[in-house]
Amino acid sequence: MITEQTIPAVLRAAAARFGDHPAYVEGDRTVSYTELLQRVELVTERFVNNGACCGDRIVLWGPNSIDWAVAALSVTYAGAVLVPVNSRYVGQEVADVVERTSAAMVVVHDGFLGRDQLAELRDAGVDPRRIITLADLMELPAGATPTCHETEDPDDVADILFTSGTTGRSKGAMSAHRQSIGVARAWAELGGVRQDDRYLVVNPFFHSFGYKIGILVGLLTGATLYPMATFDLDATMRLIEDERITVLPGAPTIYQSLLAAPGRADRDLSSLRLAVTGAAVVPVVLIERMRAAAPEGLGIDQVVTAFGMTEAVVVTMARDGDPAELVAATCGRAIPGMETRTHPETGELLVRGEFVMLGYLDDPEATAEAIDADGWLHTGDVGVLDEAGNLRITDRLKDMYISGGFNVYPAEVEQQLMRLDGVADVAVVGVPDERMGEVGKAFVVRAATPAGEDLTEEAVVSFAREHLANFKVPRQVEFTGALPRNLSGKVLKKDLR
Repeated sequence: MITEQTIPAVLRAAAARFGDHPAYVEGDRTVSYTELLQRVELVTERFVNNGACCGDRIVLWGPNSIDWAVAALSVTYAGAVLVPVNSRYVGQEVADVVERTSAAMVVVHDGFLGRDQLAELRDAGVDPRRIITLADLMELPAGATPTCHETEDPDDVADILFTSGTTGRSKGAMSAHRQSIGVARAWAELGGVRQDDRYLVVNPFFHSFGYKIGILVGLLTGATLYPMATFDLDATMRLIEDERITVLPGAPTIYQSLLAAPGRADRDLSSLRLAVTGAAVVPVVLIERMRAAAPEGLGIDQVVTAFGMTEAVVVTMARDGDPAELVAATCGRAIPGMETRTHPETGELLVRGEFVMLGYLDDPEATAEAIDADGWLHTGDVGVLDEAGNLRITDRLKDMYISGGFNVYPAEVEQQLMRLDGVADVAVVGVPDERMGEVGKAFVVRAATPAGEDLTEEAVVSFAREHLANFKVPRQVEFTGALPRNLSGKVLKKDLR
């Protein structure tokens, strides 16, 4: 496996080692590892000519595609810092990231899901001179000269991935080149990813799972990646059958959907050999059915679970050969380079090691709160470790819930809903949902005003959709006379649940 320590060096080594082997396949388009490097070098020149290099931050906003991967790799090849944002964000949310990172450029996939992202950015106040569409970025002039302005220091910041905070304000987790590469290498080795693997990437590239455990794993192993912009059940089964897909990581809902698909019996999914899941409670029966032979199951040889977070990407992972009960009931044990323990009083999971983030962008207080003086990252999750070190998450110290594989922090949703005319008070909690794992439920206290009297469930949901990404929008609204609070004024969310 490639051992270089900066992303540009890894890319060059991949091109030298894997050459004409396909790096990406998207529809009728195939890009080899050699062509990927060439394309990245040319796009890098465009970044540099536009004044974006050498430690500058570049925001990338769009769904999975070959062009997204090229743009992301070009950012680091130019010596800049990649700042990917959620493809479902609204312009206001992206503008906040642009402002806080002082981004030199914003690259946007305009028109995704029928929206006008350019207009959203302009309406949110982003300088149009700093915006370029992904399509325009990929239009390279004839005679363009390949360029590399890479960092040579593995400790330089490679990427900043934003994760919402419990105070409602997102935080940018910074990772060095050596960390992003190292965690991808550890995951690939434990999963046994090979050059002959065909890897369907349903996990979004803007997330650490899609970017580091997708794009970077591909570069390290030579596997062929099939990016999918949005999850479509029929398209997924067709791709698995037609392209003989071997690797399919994803949230439990992906596999539950495949198992329940009406047309599954007509599809040959036997090529699947590796599945890695997590992000939610995984029923034992799901693991058993994923491993079971068709037609009852998916016939996947290796099914493992893992635990990670934006601040550490991958912390624990099950191993090939672990029994179904262990895989389903735990998140496996610490990967090489990481340590785990629980706080003796609170039971909070603490993790330490090579892949814990450098810190939060421009937020030393939040960094010090998250990472103690001994280097332990306080995860906010309550967990139990068995004698072999296998981790079982039992609760959350914070109120975060997971909807469709994405973390949702109620405080962020509550802050937006408090801006709605007619809302006097609001609290959001996660409630069980068969398909999404959990969805948001908003408990709303109407204001004693005409706007409050006229406030409807539809109005609350509509307002949330205008200001928040879809996965953050509450699916249920309940009006109440008052929120339960303790003597210090804190909402008793346990009572609401």
